[in-house]
Amino acid sequence: MVARQLRRRGIEDERVLDAMGAVRRELYVPDAERERAYADSALPLAHDQTISQPWVVAAICQGLELGGDETVLEVGTGSGYSAAVLSLLAERVWSVERIPELATSAAGVLAEDGRDNVEVVIGDGSRGLPEQAPFDAIAVHAATPDTPLGLLDQLGEGGRLVAPVAAGNSEVLMAFAREGGDLAQRTIGPVRFVPLIGKEGFDA
Repeated sequence: MVARQLRRRGIEDERVLDAMGAVRRELYVPDAERERAYADSALPLAHDQTISQPWVVAAICQGLELGGDETVLEVGTGSGYSAAVLSLLAERVWSVERIPELATSAAGVLAEDGRDNVEVVIGDGSRGLPEQAPFDAIAVHAATPDTPLGLLDQLGEGGRLVAPVAAGNSEVLMAFAREGGDLAQRTIGPVRFVPLIGKEGFDA
């Protein structure tokens, strides 16, 4: 069901499709939303946060072009669902969450789900995680006010970053790639995200 839905919306990376099918999304959604766990829609979390719809998670992962041996930074852990998917696509995942309650809950669910290559850190995700940089890929799960230059600085050579960037009253999912000092970018499509709160993001 998941793969069929995603293929119809342009997800073609077989590793991404396999990972999306392998992660039990119902483990990462609130009890009240379990019946809608596999609907292709965002679901509410505590603290006015959301779990991104499956297509958005898949589009971000596909845009990162992961081969399996990368170290990935995730900005915005939320429920831990996206980190679980990334854990099957990369060697190691560092996930930063600014809300302690969400970080603690996500870390617990990820551990119970056996995602032992994910490390959840409480902090300002808009600033990335410079002490662990450079990263091979960065996945941002909240809308940045502009091109996230601070996060792009934490990419290694050949690294890729996918983030929703504010554009008027909506957001556009953008993919960036660092190649030989140059920065290429392309548009994936329109999306809706909560704002990235922090020093390099929006004010709370």
